Amino acid sequence: MQVDNALLTRLEKLSFLKVSDDKREEIISQLSEIVSFVDNLSELNTEGVDDSFAMSDASTLLREDISACNTNVNDDILKHAPQSAEHFFIVPKIIE
Repeated sequence: MQVDNALLTRLEKLSFLKVSDDKREEIISQLSEIVSFVDNLSELNTEGVDDSFAMSDASTLLREDISACNTNVNDDILKHAPQSAEHFFIVPKIIE
């Protein structure tokens, strides 16, 4: 695939982006490099490689959902607050 000014104009229209005139050549060059890299990937011999080699039937290991409350952490956080009471922050009333 050849990346040229016409293709870049079409990509601009599809992506709702505007490329400035002074950046067009640089972007065309960068897109050409990306396309040539992807073309190199198509030359790889994947004969005999299982289509789902990266897939696994094993499920994600889950941990038991146990609630825990460490009041030391709460106290450490609240000691930096200007005002607190009964493990809560006290803030000025905003809405009347």
